Amino acid sequence: MMEKGEDIDKILALEQGADDYAIKPFNILVFKSKIKAILRRENYKSVDTNSQIIKISDFTINTVGRKVTVKDKNVNLTGKEFDLFYVLISNPGKVFKREELLELVWGYAYYGDLRTVDVHIRRISEKIERDSSDNKYIMTKWGVGYYFNNSNL
Repeated sequence: MMEKGEDIDKILALEQGADDYAIKPFNILVFKSKIKAILRRENYKSVDTNSQIIKISDFTINTVGRKVTVKDKNVNLTGKEFDLFYVLISNPGKVFKREELLELVWGYAYYGDLRTVDVHIRRISEKIERDSSDNKYIMTKWGVGYYFNNSNL
C-alpha cells in the first residue's frame, strides 16, 4: 500500500507533465510496454505493431526478437546491451545518470560497479556507430550520464 507522501509525489509528477510514474522496484517488461505506448502516442513510425517492430531514424527495433538493425545492417547486441539501447533510444534527448541506467536495466537490487554502464555503452557504440571515436547516436553528457542524440531523428 502506498503512503500519503508517495501519492503526493505521483500526483505532482503527473500534474507537471509526466506520462506515467514508476515505483521501484518495477518489472523491466512492464517498463518496456509503457515505453512502447509512449512511442505510439508520440507518432513514431511503427512498421507493424502486431510484430512489435519500431522504426526510429536509421534504426529498426524488433522488441519481440530483440534485434536491432542500423540502415538495414543487423547489429548483434547482448541482452543487457539491447535493454540499455532500448531505454536510451526510447527517450531521445533525455540524459540518464549511470545509477538510473543500472536500476532500469540491471534491476533495483543490482549492486554492481557504475562502470558496468560505461563498458556496455562503449560496446553498443562500437556496434552501431560508423566511427566509434565520433559518436553520432549515443552521447555522453560529461559529469552526468548518457543520452540518445535526438537531433538525428
